[in-house]
Amino acid sequence: MEVKVFQTKVKVAEEFSKFLIEKSANKKTYHIALSGGSTPKIVFDVLAEEFADAIDWNAIHLYWGDERCVDPEDEQSNYRMTKEHLISKVAIPKENIHRIKGENDPKSEAERYSEVLETELPKELGLPQFDMVILGMGDDGHTASIFPHEINLWVSPDNCEVAIHPESGQKRVSLTGRMINNAKTVVFLVTGESKAEKVKIIVDREEGYLEFPASHVAPKTKDLVWFLDAAAAKLLTSFQS
Repeated sequence: MEVKVFQTKVKVAEEFSKFLIEKSANKKTYHIALSGGSTPKIVFDVLAEEFADAIDWNAIHLYWGDERCVDPEDEQSNYRMTKEHLISKVAIPKENIHRIKGENDPKSEAERYSEVLETELPKELGLPQFDMVILGMGDDGHTASIFPHEINLWVSPDNCEVAIHPESGQKRVSLTGRMINNAKTVVFLVTGESKAEKVKIIVDREEGYLEFPASHVAPKTKDLVWFLDAAAAKLLTSFQS
């Protein structure tokens, strides 16, 4: 695990953009699973506005780590957010965008998207493999759409599962642990003081850390990087800045 801490959310976005450029450089295809949330929104804005010309968008294929079961034009849709803040601003081919269809029946869509991953992604260890999975983390320690009350979904034998938000009851389609941990690179983008407590518990492996889905992110390649702002990292005893 590598922990990178920067003073502001914008600096996190800039440094992650440089990291992505380095990782995807000179690749004929580069498969990325995206995250929703407020931090990726800032990252997508910076990536599109400051670094778009540094990336070969013909090589980039976009997927989603999770999606709310809503219409793609709904304001809660992760796809809509990505479209507004990134896709509409860069020259990425339409056929390189592989969205989870939140408007479909959740169980059927989880099965369909699992097949998309089997078809589109290269295989490693018998499983589809992303080049990069981008994750956020909630105040409750959830990641993708696997929440603490459904942590068993992490070890599902399927590529995708239907998860349920613990408060709203909203259904979501989410990647499972086997897909996330089979990626070549996994990146957490976490900002804000409200995340500081869980960041400390998970990164420092404190008592009870395994109760939180984000603590189970451990890619087989060992390439796991946390990009944090100073507010999210404020309780860590040491970090790389």
